[in-house]
Formats: sequence, C-alpha cells, structure tokens
Amino acid sequence: MQLDAKDYSEAFRFVEEVKKTFSKIDILVNNAGITRDKSLMMMSQEDWSDVIDTDLTGVFNMTRACIITFLKQKSGCIVNMSSVSGIHPLAGQVNYAAAKAGVIGFTKSLAQEVAPYNIRVNAVAPGFVETDMTSAFSEAYRAKVMKMIPLGRFGAPEEVAQVVVFLASSASRYMTGQVMQLDGGLGM
Repeated sequence: MQLDAKDYSEAFRFVEEVKKTFSKIDILVNNAGITRDKSLMMMSQEDWSDVIDTDLTGVFNMTRACIITFLKQKSGCIVNMSSVSGIHPLAGQVNYAAAKAGVIGFTKSLAQEVAPYNIRVNAVAPGFVETDMTSAFSEAYRAKVMKMIPLGRFGAPEEVAQVVVFLASSASRYMTGQVMQLDGGLGM
C-alpha cells in the first residue's frame, strides 16, 4: 500500500486499512523523505514546503494516525528516519536540515510523552547511503563527500534496515528517545 505522507486524512485512511488487513499495528517506521537542496537565496517557498511537509509533517501525520491505537494497546514502537544533516548539517540544505532536526526533537519529546504507555520512540540518523537520492550526485560531489567519511564509503540500505529492525525489536526494549547515528563516522 502506498500513500502521500503529507496528507493528514490519507494517513488516517492508510492506518485504518492496515488495521483491517492485519488486525493491529505494532510498529510504525516513518521513512518518507525528499530533498530539494540549494542555497537559501535560490530556494523557493515551494522547495521549503515540499521538504518540510514530506520529511517532518509526514512524521506527524503518520504518528498521529497511529498513536491512539498504540495508546489503547499500551504498546507500540515508532522509528523515525532523521539524518546526520539534522545533527551536522551541510550548506545548501536549510530545508532538509530543519526538517530532520525537527524529527529529532519530535522523537525525543514524544518518547517522554508516551513512555508511560509502553510505547517506544527512537530515530535513526543515517549519513550518505546508496539510495535514489544519492545516485543523482555528480562524480565530483561524490568524491568530495567520500573524503569526509572516515570509513571511506556510503552506507548500504541494508545497514540502515538492520538498525531499524533492532530498534523495532524486543532487543531494544529499554531504549526510547534515542537517535542512532549511522554515518560511517561523518558526524564525529
């Protein structure tokens, strides 16, 4: 099933469809994200809004759609995808950095709010990962970035997935409000 995470009503419809199909929801992974990188001077209001609405408001919409179910169950796990850019931003990413830093604040605040209900909320902050977003980089930019990463490579999607699986599993049942930085040492 697919949805536009920016659409508040669609998020609720999606969650109801998931509940009909699977009878309950235990885990929410907020993973919708886009970039519109450029300097602030060149950034349009649409560039700003598209990124904020997808990367941050989408997290609110999906979490809001799930939270009542989690509260009634007195259990649930939320994993939010942030970015190393929300912790150590690069120039030309004010919209993306603001959204991903917002996801971190959202994660930590909500974790405190829902912990008494046995609901855990954590975030993953990947660095550069081999995805459709990074495949658009020029060779020159890719080489420049690679020099900034102590491990000397981009991450693999499977490496990020393994961290998400850990955070969603009972192996991390004593973790909440945490941000796991997965960036090859970029943010050190």
